[in-house]
Amino acid sequence: MKYNDVTEKLRTKPKKWLVTGVAGFIGSNLLETLLFLDQDVVGLDNFSTGHQHNLDAVKDIVSDEQWSRFKFIEGDICEYDTCQDAVSGIDYVLHQAALGSVPRSIKDPIITNASNITGFLNMLTASKQENVANFIYAASSSTYGDHPDLPKVEDKIGNPLSPYAVTKYVNELYADVFFRTYNFKSVGLRYFNVFGPRQDPEGAYAAVIPKWVSAVKSGDTVLINGDGETSRDFCYIENVVQINILAATSDQLQKNEVFNVAVGGQTSLNQLIVIIKENLRKNSFTDIKYQDFRKGDVRHSKASIEKAIKQLGYDPQYTMNEGLRKMLT
Repeated sequence: MKYNDVTEKLRTKPKKWLVTGVAGFIGSNLLETLLFLDQDVVGLDNFSTGHQHNLDAVKDIVSDEQWSRFKFIEGDICEYDTCQDAVSGIDYVLHQAALGSVPRSIKDPIITNASNITGFLNMLTASKQENVANFIYAASSSTYGDHPDLPKVEDKIGNPLSPYAVTKYVNELYADVFFRTYNFKSVGLRYFNVFGPRQDPEGAYAAVIPKWVSAVKSGDTVLINGDGETSRDFCYIENVVQINILAATSDQLQKNEVFNVAVGGQTSLNQLIVIIKENLRKNSFTDIKYQDFRKGDVRHSKASIEKAIKQLGYDPQYTMNEGLRKMLT
């Protein structure tokens, strides 16, 4: 497995990494793995959606020596000077900082644009100026928009269905222009419904899996948007960590690229709630309420991961069921 070879090499020759959005769900999981690999990590976060308790959780499970390799900067990617400071001396950038959520972007497109486009451009420009070896950024499956084909293939996208989708597509356009104009390479990772430990179950914009797990555990009503036949390609966090590290360390990519990050599966919301109940051994009655379809949501989503397998050596180790089982045990 290529990932094992890469991580072994990193242990013997540590690199310096920047993780933006480090106090968030994905960012803190990246931090955890990088510290376990004895890497030097700078983390940047303004706590707009991230949490101190995510950083505390990582500190509790790594060694004191590993934790000493972590430097935290509290700051905002919308401030260019902060981005410049963060990328100083960095080998690899893993840019995760963004304002997620389709509904949030519909409610407030201006703040989503500021973080996801202005903040992204700041990080991209600062990384180019610092000549970082590889700039990896969190792209999104929302970029596929209304394109009907399944599975989703990287070079076939449709019209965006939300302000959030627009911002993530603009990220890809900027990354491409920076390669054509400055010969600065980036890798965009189009995440498909990532889930796992430290994902926030609270708030209006919580992702479906942590929100439903919390509801089933506490006996609350599970709210399903639409008829429950909407489907997603759910991807466990450890697969996401793997591809970030593979993309950052790759020396095979000759140009700007985007890759799907998923497992190539398809699970409906109706199937998902059954699986969650089975894993929690909560087979008793759970009140389910169906409500209106949500504006901006894609009806069905399933990824082709062939490109990532061939070009990066991506080898997802967890199906949706396996990831959910690990998360809940």
